[in-house]
Amino acid sequence: METVLVTGDRGFVGGYIVRELLSELYSVVGIDNESKYGFTRRPHDGSNKYLSLRQDVKETSYLKRQLINFRPRYLIANAAMVGGVKYFHDYAYDLISENEKIIASTFDAALSVFDLGFLEKIVVVSSSMVFESHDSPYDDVVGPKLVPKSSYGFQKLSSEVFAKAACDQYGLPYTIVRPYNCVGTGEYDAFVGKEQANEAVSHVIPDFVRKVLLFCDPIRIYGDGNQVRCFTHGRDIGRGIRLCMEKPEANGGAFNISSSESVTMIELLSNILECCGRQLSETRIEFEEGFEHDVQVRIPKVGKAKEILGFEAQVSLEETICEVVDWMKRRYKHLGYD
Repeated sequence: METVLVTGDRGFVGGYIVRELLSELYSVVGIDNESKYGFTRRPHDGSNKYLSLRQDVKETSYLKRQLINFRPRYLIANAAMVGGVKYFHDYAYDLISENEKIIASTFDAALSVFDLGFLEKIVVVSSSMVFESHDSPYDDVVGPKLVPKSSYGFQKLSSEVFAKAACDQYGLPYTIVRPYNCVGTGEYDAFVGKEQANEAVSHVIPDFVRKVLLFCDPIRIYGDGNQVRCFTHGRDIGRGIRLCMEKPEANGGAFNISSSESVTMIELLSNILECCGRQLSETRIEFEEGFEHDVQVRIPKVGKAKEILGFEAQVSLEETICEVVDWMKRRYKHLGYD
């Protein structure tokens, strides 16, 4: 049974990565300090093929010991501080400081054991924000062409440079993965009282769903509502990351893992309202000044992922929205916001 070590396994994306790996009969060891959500239960916690260790990935000596103990074939570098566009602004320094230490520690540990022969590849979970200054998100390895403006985008670009540099100097194989707007269930930080619902830090779909379910009036949207995004279900992202890990043809490459179904923020809100039995025409909306680092159009090129990995997103936006709405309704009922 092959072993994969996943950093940040208790986070939102990490949970989907672990679930996908377990479904494909890998043994998974996770390392996460649970700093964002605290302790949360995941559906796969009872698996005898999964061990989650509560520790900070920045503790390089600890990470090195676990690599030696478990001898994973693959290392997925997923741990990071991450959130929505408001998060990028509210925690600009913390993001770059924390994430740079995390990625440096991860590579230091990986390189320290690489000569032992068991580690085959590192998979770096990057972000679409590396394309913040680009008109078109291409699907090659990023170089220092157009530097991202946000500290988060800059740091994710840095993580890609770490991967290439480690390969160039030490021969450590890598694949870079850029997930686009992961959506699904499990963003526990999204649940707050009604009075804070317009202020909470989260990704846009749970943020909109929260505001609709709590009958916020008005519903506030940052920017003019015409920003374009492609949202990708966590199950698809987990599968895409696994394929990047497994395929030798992916070595040294970078892949956009995304749905190709695009939507504006106004259209997205309308779809969420309809799923909740309401109409956009009956809803009061207030537009607020947008953020400096809120990219207006982000539609990725996904041809390379299809050609080399055989990857295409399978979960539709409609299915994704309904799943998130149903899950958050159950959570709100449990928390007494029925």
